[in-house]
Amino acid sequence: MDEVTQIFGENVFNETVMKSRLPKETFKQLMKTIEGGEKLNPEVAVVVANAMKDWAVEKGATHFTHWFQPLTGITAEKHDSFIQPIEGGKVIMEFSGKELVQGEPDASSFPSGGIRATFEARGYTAWDPTSYAFIKDGTLCIPTAFCSYTGEALDKKTPLLRSMQAISKQAVRVLHLFDGNEDVTSVKTTVGPEQEYFLIDKSVYDKREDLIYTGRTLFGAKAPKGQELEDHYFGMIKPRVQAFMKDLNRELWKLGILAKTEHNEVAPAQHELAPIFSTTNLACDHNQLTMELMKKTAAKHGMVCLLHEKPFAGVNGSGKHNNWSISTDTGKNLLDPGATPESNAQFLLFLCAVIKAVDEYQDLLRISVASAGNDHRLGANEAPPAIISIFLGDELSSILDSIEKGIPYGKHEKEKMKIGVTVLPEFNKDTTDRNRTSPFAFTGNKFEFRMLGSNESIACANVFLNTAVAEELSQFADVLEKAEDFNGVLHDLILKTIKEHKRIIFNGNGYDDSWVKEAEKRGLLNLRSTPEALPHILDEKNIKLFEKFGVYSKVELTSRFEIHNENYSKIINIEAETMLEMAKKDILPAASKYANKLAETIGLKKSVCSECDASYESEMLKKVSALTSVIYSKTENLESQVVEARKTADSSDSSKTAFFYREHVFAAMNELRTAADELETITPKELWPFPSYGDLLFSVK
Repeated sequence: MDEVTQIFGENVFNETVMKSRLPKETFKQLMKTIEGGEKLNPEVAVVVANAMKDWAVEKGATHFTHWFQPLTGITAEKHDSFIQPIEGGKVIMEFSGKELVQGEPDASSFPSGGIRATFEARGYTAWDPTSYAFIKDGTLCIPTAFCSYTGEALDKKTPLLRSMQAISKQAVRVLHLFDGNEDVTSVKTTVGPEQEYFLIDKSVYDKREDLIYTGRTLFGAKAPKGQELEDHYFGMIKPRVQAFMKDLNRELWKLGILAKTEHNEVAPAQHELAPIFSTTNLACDHNQLTMELMKKTAAKHGMVCLLHEKPFAGVNGSGKHNNWSISTDTGKNLLDPGATPESNAQFLLFLCAVIKAVDEYQDLLRISVASAGNDHRLGANEAPPAIISIFLGDELSSILDSIEKGIPYGKHEKEKMKIGVTVLPEFNKDTTDRNRTSPFAFTGNKFEFRMLGSNESIACANVFLNTAVAEELSQFADVLEKAEDFNGVLHDLILKTIKEHKRIIFNGNGYDDSWVKEAEKRGLLNLRSTPEALPHILDEKNIKLFEKFGVYSKVELTSRFEIHNENYSKIINIEAETMLEMAKKDILPAASKYANKLAETIGLKKSVCSECDASYESEMLKKVSALTSVIYSKTENLESQVVEARKTADSSDSSKTAFFYREHVFAAMNELRTAADELETITPKELWPFPSYGDLLFSVK
């Protein structure tokens, strides 16, 4: 057996380990909870806890932690040792069922959007048995949900699990109306999130205050060479990067993470890792671990992993493509077209549910990817525009068009496309070209939601997508369950859905300016920035959607609205403060020093030789002086805008504050950067206070 198969999952308390260490009946009861959603028996928890502790201690673990995902967007953990005192000043290693099932972290110290006040600190973590426990850095990590003392979800996992339950229930309702699905008891969404990232040398990172504080460069003139030659994409991986990838894969495989594909991305110093699909909540956990391990592994190799969506201007930013599909517990992918009238019709119904969901809840999908970092990326040449649309490809679009118009589908059977009567053409997974400009593209047997930012958790996007599709499946089931003529009602339902929601289907170039105008004509939303998008989360239709399925309460939605607004404002404020410090303490003094050197050179030339030509120095001195004046003025303006922004932050309207940061502070930052970047292009390298873009992007040899 080779090394990879030996180490894969070695640090995971997975099904194989549980089967070997748990009594047969205990294992059977636990699997009913994991696979069937049955309530966990406390006695089972006691046995599992003891077996889990023994396994972890054998592997060198001394502590355990409830590992959860608060609304910070990263993970959290509080470590407790297994030790319990006994007589004689000795200790034993113990871990109770109660410690496994429930923890009690401070709920007031995490973002809550007003749900928890400082004096209301109690919160709970609850074991998620559907996500395997694992060992990380000598600590047993137990994946958990996190909620407040009053029951509201304070994390990203709880709503995700709720949304998975919602779509499963509604999908099963629909499936049981079709022959051949009698054995289906549950449906699971699966995700394969592709992760993009940058690697730069730590020596240059340490000299960039903006990268240290914000994760992106706030200043930086374009390097002579960027991605113009398209020579980095899929190019030879540099030995140092290959060594990093080798170590990263090894650590991921130990944790049972299905790291599959690695390659250079488009921008210099940019790379990508893609895993094999897994159940959505596992994929979410694994992606959080992947990002953490990327940073740790890079540090071991003297590099820094940048996960910001746009760390460098002028080259591609980093996204996270969320490959989403839906499958039954009997192994059928519901987005995979079939070869019989029944399976074709079933596929079309689920396809129409997704189309309808994306159209009716465009705003939610846009909100799910909204962040200060992603605002830099969306609409640029490597990312989809802020307008939500679906790419289906020519063949599938033609099939829907034939159904809508009641005309023959020309490439196959010359009969009208009537569901349940005609066999739809069986087509392969890749019958059409890919569309990199589409935010939501059908790619054969899955949808690729391409708008997610590289630094964000995938939880929110999948919560919104699962819930929206669950709603459409619920509506379809309500209609079809009452149908006397099932095939006729099914045909009419699909036809109606296509006619009413075809506006969301767009197979063209999403980067073209004409698409913005066309989208406006179609009535599609164009929410260009985070502050524009966020208020829609509290639209009445969205509150009703989430409350219907118990995914979010209105209180939980309101809390997230507040948190995201505050987070956006805080990020822009940190960036502005960092720019001010860099401008005042580094850029302006450097400009003054260069101007002084030029003036000294002019004076020295004239003193030695009155006829000597000092036109170069004189012209440069004029340019430097002019730019210095502009930079000083723009610095003063930015500082005043930050002061005004703080005043708006004192109000109770977090949305107003976010808009002010977007419209005024962010605009002032761009003006300051423009002038400073121009100055960098004419300042000698030894006088410029920071490593250049060339130094950063080509630092890893």
